[in-house]
Amino acid sequence: MATETLVPLESNPEVMNKFLQKLGVPSSWSVVDVMGLDPEMLSWVPRPVLSVMLLFPVSKSYEEHKQKEENEILSKGQEVASDIFYMKQNISNACGTVALVHSVANNIDKIQLTDGYMKKFIEEAKSLDAAARGALLEKSEGIINAHKELAQEGQTNTPSAEDPVNHHFITFINKDGVLYELDGRKAFPINHGATSPDTLLEDAAKVCKEFMARDPDEVRFTVIALAATD
Repeated sequence: MATETLVPLESNPEVMNKFLQKLGVPSSWSVVDVMGLDPEMLSWVPRPVLSVMLLFPVSKSYEEHKQKEENEILSKGQEVASDIFYMKQNISNACGTVALVHSVANNIDKIQLTDGYMKKFIEEAKSLDAAARGALLEKSEGIINAHKELAQEGQTNTPSAEDPVNHHFITFINKDGVLYELDGRKAFPINHGATSPDTLLEDAAKVCKEFMARDPDEVRFTVIALAATD
């Protein structure tokens, strides 16, 4: 159950990169815009890509698909890597922060984190289950305060924490050759089949298109990626 409501983090790479760097992620890895999902647009994204994040409106079709997907997985089962870093989202409007934590925590073999709040949180959360990780984030003042500070930045008018927000961030990562969707509002990670470090962006884009196809009248979708930028 959500215990605190934050002002949402804007889907603005500049703001998100300040947030990541404040928490100890080196500037050689940055959030970049994915301007489109066709092959030419995807070719503009710097490589390698460590994660893909989708911001989308929470709609009736999202909720219906979420329930149907969960029921199918509970009845049929799915393979999920035991060492995947997945956490529940307990704090309202913290989905941007959860998406970024999912992106970094599942790539710490590639991202040389400096000592700071992100490294401390990941080390403390490593041995916990998804619910306990979500609870730990609520108590991680360094990360929460960085979110609050950076949520005030950006190009749009800053909403108040009480303003209704119906957009949600999720993350796609490659773990052991499998594409996983990490959504802090879902019951577990979702296995979307085979991928690779080289095809993560293209494979995640296909799933993003499925989200868009379920809401054909909706245009408020944003895709960003955590990629090498040095």
